[in-house]
Amino acid sequence: MRRQRRAIGNFGEHGLVSVRNSVSLTARRWRPRAGDWVVVRSAEEILATLDERGCVDALPFMPEMLTFCGRRMRVAAVAHKTCDTKCKTGGRSVADCVHLEDARCDGAAHDGCQAQCNLFWKTAWLRRADAPPNPVERPGSGRCDAAALNEATRVAGSGGRRYSCQATQITEASTLLPWWDVRQFARDVSSGNASVGMVLRVVILSWFAAWRRYAYPYRLSRWAYAKAHGLLMPGREVPYPPDDIACPEKSPEGVLGLRVGERVRVKPHRAIRATLSRTTGRNRGLWFDVEMVPYCGQEFRVAQRVEKIINEQTGEMMPMKGPCIILDGVVCRADYSDCRLLCPRAIPSYWREIWLERVEQPAEPAQAGAAGDGKPSP
Repeated sequence: MRRQRRAIGNFGEHGLVSVRNSVSLTARRWRPRAGDWVVVRSAEEILATLDERGCVDALPFMPEMLTFCGRRMRVAAVAHKTCDTKCKTGGRSVADCVHLEDARCDGAAHDGCQAQCNLFWKTAWLRRADAPPNPVERPGSGRCDAAALNEATRVAGSGGRRYSCQATQITEASTLLPWWDVRQFARDVSSGNASVGMVLRVVILSWFAAWRRYAYPYRLSRWAYAKAHGLLMPGREVPYPPDDIACPEKSPEGVLGLRVGERVRVKPHRAIRATLSRTTGRNRGLWFDVEMVPYCGQEFRVAQRVEKIINEQTGEMMPMKGPCIILDGVVCRADYSDCRLLCPRAIPSYWREIWLERVEQPAEPAQAGAAGDGKPSP
C-alpha cells in the first residue's frame, strides 16, 4: 500500500489527470454493430474531424454525404473489411467504418455518376442514437469546409476531367487483408454482419470450390461441389454450369427498353451463359459475376438505367457501351468470390437487358360500373 501511495505521489497530479482522461476515452470508445441506430453528426462537427483534404484516415467525406447530416439511421453492416474494386488486390481491412441503410451516393457532386456506391461512414462522423450529443473525439486540421469538399472531388492532371471519391481512394484508406486471416470471419459474427451458420456455410463451400478449381479427379470435384452447394445453399442455382453450353464468338445484343419501375425476371443461369462471348466471357464488355447467379429466376423491379459511372482506376467518367440496368435490392453478397468472402460493401449488380425478361403486369380489376353513372356493369 505504501509503495502504491509513493508511486502515485511520484506520478503527480498531472499524471493522474492523464490516466483518468485515457480511461474516460477508453470507456467512451464505441464500436457499433449491425442493426444499431445512430445519428449522423452535424456538418460542422464532421468538418471538424477532417484534414485539409477532407479525409479521416485517407477516407474522404464526400459532399453527397452532407444531405444525411442530423438524420437518425440504422447501421446496415460494419465495414471492417471491403473489396478492392480499384486495383483488384483482394480483400482490404478498414478501421472504424460502417455502412448505413439507404445511404448510397447519388453522384450529385461527381457530375451525376450513377454507380450508387454504398457510402463508408467513419464512426467519428456518427454518434449513438440513445446517447446525448458529445464532442467529436478525432479533431482534424480545422481547415476543411464545404467548398474544400467540393474542390476535393476533382483531381488535377493532364487529359480530361478526373474525379476523386471513396471508391477511387479505397486502397489508400485500407490495408491488405490476407484471405487466410480467419479473424475476419470472427469479426463478421461479433459485428452482427453474419450469423455463425452463414459464415460456416460460405467458408466450407469455398473449400469445395478450391478443390473444384485446382484438384483432381475433375469429375469427382465438380460432383462434390454441386452436392455441397445443394446442402449449404439450398434453392440456389449452382454458380458453375455444365461445360456443354455453346457460347457465341461475339456476344449478342438484346434491347428491351426497360424503364424504371418495370418488373422483370432474371433469366436462368444457363440462358445467360449462352449470351457471353467465348473469348472474353462477357456480354458487350460487361462481366456476369458469380455473385449474380443467386438472383437467377427471381423477379425484381428496375431501379435505374445506368449510363455513366466513374472509372475507379483512372478517375475518369466512363459512359456505358450499352443499356445497363440496376435492379432494386440486387447487390453483391460476396458468398462465392475468392479472397473477399462476406464483404459487406453490397455493390449493386449491373445487368444487360438480354439477361432479363419483362413480367406481364396483372390486369387491373374491372370497375363495378362506369364512373359517375351509378349503374352496374352488364
